[in-house]
Amino acid sequence: MANAPGRATRRDDRITLRFLAAPADTAAGGRSVAAGSVMEWIDKAGYACAVGWAGAYCVTAYVGNVRHRRPIAPGSLIEVQARLIHTGRSSMHVVVTVSSSEVSSHAYTPATTCILVFVAKGADGRPTAVPAWTPVSRSDRKLAAAAIDRMPARAEIKRLMLDEDYGGHSEAPRVTMRFLVPPGVVNWGGNAHGGTVMRWIDEAAYACAASWARDGDAASTAVAVYSGGIHFFAPVRIGDLVEVDARIIYTSAHSMHLSIRVSSADPREPDALTLTTQCMSVFVVPDDGGSARPVPPWQPTAEGDVRLWEHAREIIRLREHIVPIPASLTLED
Repeated sequence: MANAPGRATRRDDRITLRFLAAPADTAAGGRSVAAGSVMEWIDKAGYACAVGWAGAYCVTAYVGNVRHRRPIAPGSLIEVQARLIHTGRSSMHVVVTVSSSEVSSHAYTPATTCILVFVAKGADGRPTAVPAWTPVSRSDRKLAAAAIDRMPARAEIKRLMLDEDYGGHSEAPRVTMRFLVPPGVVNWGGNAHGGTVMRWIDEAAYACAASWARDGDAASTAVAVYSGGIHFFAPVRIGDLVEVDARIIYTSAHSMHLSIRVSSADPREPDALTLTTQCMSVFVVPDDGGSARPVPPWQPTAEGDVRLWEHAREIIRLREHIVPIPASLTLED
């Protein structure tokens, strides 16, 4: 869109990407696009919007409340719209909406909306100031207010997640993946894309959830309906050894709540792991009509698992107070 009065000269505060979902984006089972692919698209559009505004290299600091409201069919046309809704001294809050359409109709329907926070970096690698953004339209003002309203809840969730101890003895269902970061995922800063890290998170979480929910062929249809509290603490560098640990920490009648932690290390010192990313995801197993099937209950017995069970319930309570941003507002001019 053209720059409106009050916005920085020659800087756009929004961007739209359109493309066709590729076969590689399909989830296991082939029924829908993988949540990890959707999160890669979200990060790519949000990053382009943030860099365009800041005029500097940026890093993903946070992704919150990724609610996958409906599945996206393989081979769909995809539209990802990102727009700036708040700036701090060096940070930019960007809301991203993913929509899809059948190839024949070009009638896009929203599927996912979330907020990302990016931080601009200077040539020395330290946070650098970004141009201030001022809301102009009605939707600008409402979205800016929504971004500010979410800050306290996000800070509290981050505090709870960082204060929690995920170590010690555990009997929880879990999957751990280890691999070296390939050069094909490098960004302009020489690190792995935030979207790539989110794909790893989704793959590990899916493997854990599908294994726990296995019931005939149901394991192939476990799908992510929510990812939140995705905090990026440190970069993942090309050639690093990466460990992605996903574990179930809570189950309800129809859902599995997982904690996923990404750590990295120099492969010459594989035990010197540094936490780089943390996330909580929710998976369900849909039936043919799209409703969630019952999942096997998991009841913790180990002391650490019981503590994390209560930790998950507290996060769920906090999350219930975060009102989802309607896609109709994010897509409004």
